[in-house]
Amino acid sequence: MLAANAIAQRQSALVQHRLNTCLAFTLDQRVPKVGIIYNDIKPAACQVADELRDQLTSSGYETVSATGAGGILGYSTPTRPICHTPIESLVPPHFDQEMDFAIVLGGDGTVLSAFRQVAPAGIPLLTVNTGHMGFLTEAYLNQLPQAIEQVMAGNYQVEDRSMMVVRLFHQDRLIWEALCLNEMVLHREPLTSMCHFEVQVGRHAPVDIAADGVILSTPTGSTAYSLSAGGPVITPGVSVTQLIPICPHSLASRGLVFPDNESVGITSANPDPLVMVVDGNAGCYVLPGDRVTTQRAPYSARFIRLKSPEFFRVLREKLGWGLPHIAKPTSVELP
Repeated sequence: MLAANAIAQRQSALVQHRLNTCLAFTLDQRVPKVGIIYNDIKPAACQVADELRDQLTSSGYETVSATGAGGILGYSTPTRPICHTPIESLVPPHFDQEMDFAIVLGGDGTVLSAFRQVAPAGIPLLTVNTGHMGFLTEAYLNQLPQAIEQVMAGNYQVEDRSMMVVRLFHQDRLIWEALCLNEMVLHREPLTSMCHFEVQVGRHAPVDIAADGVILSTPTGSTAYSLSAGGPVITPGVSVTQLIPICPHSLASRGLVFPDNESVGITSANPDPLVMVVDGNAGCYVLPGDRVTTQRAPYSARFIRLKSPEFFRVLREKLGWGLPHIAKPTSVELP
């Protein structure tokens, strides 16, 4: 009897060992999963998305597609001041933590929208420019085959960039929120007068700013609207937020840079509604008495880099930073 029990135990252990071995083999053979997010109003992006889906599927990848429109929250109107979509609900179906990476086909607007969609899932993005400037993109369309081959070989780095959470409260009730990679802009209506903003950074004393509007920007957004408004360029690795007044009434109202672990609260003393826009593709009306808050997001924008990140090279190539404004004539011998 004891011998029979011992044999049964050995057989059970052998079966369990084989099951574990098969399970380990199955886990090792997991089908890699890739997402594609594209600008569906651009024919070139749609065509490339279809071709890329076929290419990845034939290479053994599971592919999931979504359009960048899913990350655009839309704009409110005076008669309908709120269009609230919770942050986590923007993640497209089947875009989850099991996804190895995703590819974005579009311009900077599509990239901003895509990060709003995938940042809560922690998915890194390979950004491919099918638009114009493409300041946030890593590769151009003609470089896509080489870029895909390099990423599929695992020869890339991931650069994490900070994001902000922007929220709007009415009588202490949350009525609107959004993830922000570039900036939040709070400004007056076109036909109203200058605004007075009460701004509180962290636990510091509130300050009053009289201006047409204010910009709260991440380091990534420092090369966007805030740069046009006179703000400084901030390298992406610096953990700061910047506050930039738009056309301030006082010469003493200047840009402010502070640690991004400080939250910000903004209220308006104006009787008219204000307009809030996040990353240029989402916004709502801010009514008198409402309060806007920002803080560093718990999620990061994860950029796939095909070469070591070189921010100053991007500044030179796409913004002309550091280049001479007047070409020196070659026929003149300079001292």
